[in-house]
Amino acid sequence: MVEKLGDDLFELKRARLLTRLTHLSYERREVTLASGLKSNFYIDCKQTVLTAEGHFLVGSLLLGLIRERAAPVEAIGGLTMGADPLASAVSTLSYISGRPLAAFYVRKEAKGHGTGQWIEGTKSLRPGMPVAIVEDVVTTGGSALKAIERARAFGLEVKLILGLVDREEGGREALEREAPLVTLFTKRDFL
Repeated sequence: MVEKLGDDLFELKRARLLTRLTHLSYERREVTLASGLKSNFYIDCKQTVLTAEGHFLVGSLLLGLIRERAAPVEAIGGLTMGADPLASAVSTLSYISGRPLAAFYVRKEAKGHGTGQWIEGTKSLRPGMPVAIVEDVVTTGGSALKAIERARAFGLEVKLILGLVDREEGGREALEREAPLVTLFTKRDFL
């Protein structure tokens, strides 16, 4: 792992999550990514995050980073579908810890009926609310940038961006122009 992000328990959980991601989510094969770029490896984090253990580990680790690096954050969300289980895991564990954070999901396109909204979970949000944006895999940063744009259009204040894996393909630089970015892993952790 590239750097130590937390205390010994945090690092034990992080090592366990890396083991699960390596076993369930990482594949060496040619793929076309959501960004349109070609790659010789693929990380489908949902395969790990949607397990009970993965959900717990991700929620615990990301919540720890929020508490340490952006204490005023009151909600977490990101672009559907990759961010949905991450935001839900963090929100659930925050409630258990006694300091609840709301979760919200940002649609890829406006809801085609009813209110036509871009964000789900708005009843728990308010303009000016400090939030964290979450992303499973950072490549170009495009998904998180869309989520940031929609969050800001709603009036939310983006304080932190969290990711599981940074593919180290330019996304970090794009996102850090918007807010600080912390990822649990980089592609070097899988090579």
